[in-house]
Amino acid sequence: MSILKYFPIFVISISPVLRGESSVIVTLANLANRVHSQNPDLAAARVRIQEALGRVEQAGRRANPELQFAAESNRDFNEGRIEIGFSQRFPVTDRLRSEKALSLTQVTIAETEVREFERRLAAQARAVLIEVLAIRERRSLLEAQAKVTGELADSIRQAADKGEGSLLDAGQARIESARVAAEVRQLDAREAGLIGGLKPLLGMLPNQGLVVSGKLPPIAMPTATGSFNRPDLQTAKLEIGAAAQSITLEESRRYDDLEIGVFTALEHTEDVPVGRQSDGILGFQLKIPLPFWNKNEGGIAEAVARHQRKQLEHRALARTIKLEVETARSEMREWAALADEITNQLQPLADEQVAAAETAWRNGQTQLQTVLRAREQLLQLAATRIDALREFHLAAARHQAATGQP
Repeated sequence: MSILKYFPIFVISISPVLRGESSVIVTLANLANRVHSQNPDLAAARVRIQEALGRVEQAGRRANPELQFAAESNRDFNEGRIEIGFSQRFPVTDRLRSEKALSLTQVTIAETEVREFERRLAAQARAVLIEVLAIRERRSLLEAQAKVTGELADSIRQAADKGEGSLLDAGQARIESARVAAEVRQLDAREAGLIGGLKPLLGMLPNQGLVVSGKLPPIAMPTATGSFNRPDLQTAKLEIGAAAQSITLEESRRYDDLEIGVFTALEHTEDVPVGRQSDGILGFQLKIPLPFWNKNEGGIAEAVARHQRKQLEHRALARTIKLEVETARSEMREWAALADEITNQLQPLADEQVAAAETAWRNGQTQLQTVLRAREQLLQLAATRIDALREFHLAAARHQAATGQP
């Protein structure tokens, strides 16, 4: 005997499309795509990739050459010198190549960070949508109970008017129907709040309506997997490589750039008794930095420590992910067992109890309160099963997010 015998399910809704409003239809299947394409925070996060590409464009470039000009003369301006020079600095290590390699790795890190942000947004939106679907199932159950109880109150009242029933029983039935109707209104308010929080995640405009379609799928344990494709784990691994590249870069900074230049000068002198003379000069200059006081020891030590920290963070994150997956699977097993127990054991017993209570009441062997209490127990079991279904899918959503599945 099914609970549907007592609580026939019906849902009445007015689509915003019929009211002439622009609406968005979301389901558990298309939710992630909607977040991917429309979330404004995610669109802003993608700009980080362009920032990283800009750093790639700038990294590994040589310093600009320098043009030098100098002029001097005596007080009488009959002797003087004009000099023009050109110099260029050259790295003596592979610093420029290391800068370029590090910036390319940072582009990949930026891409995985954006995917991680998207994973978190999708998981958040999925959890809210599951709550909405669970509320709707609970509301359908309460609406069905309110309808059945209202019909019962009407039939008792009609019988009481004929002198065949109790006005007290009719009043109790109406109070029960009103109580259930109040719970339905509470669920409506909760659903409105959840949908209000879901709209920003979907990148919706204030005047857009949101139509939530579908229902919670049946309970099914996902396939266990030993590998995880989470973007944050990929980011952590890439950051280890970037930290190693930083060590190479800091080591290449132990020596400053070599500077090479050429210059030409025109000099005017006046000697007695020779007279005024002009000489042209062509010269070469070389500046070699001497690493006496600064060998970038601090920068190298910092890079080495950062590399060690990134390795430890990667191991810690991998361990945390495994624990998240195990915890989510344990929760799913417990909620699945509870839902199965309610469906196959407790609900059939509650169905029998309701049928027996109704038969006894109609035969005058018990009070209406006994029937209402039996129906309330049946409703509580049905609600508990919906709660178990909701919690199972919330745990499944956490499992999906923990394993990095889309």
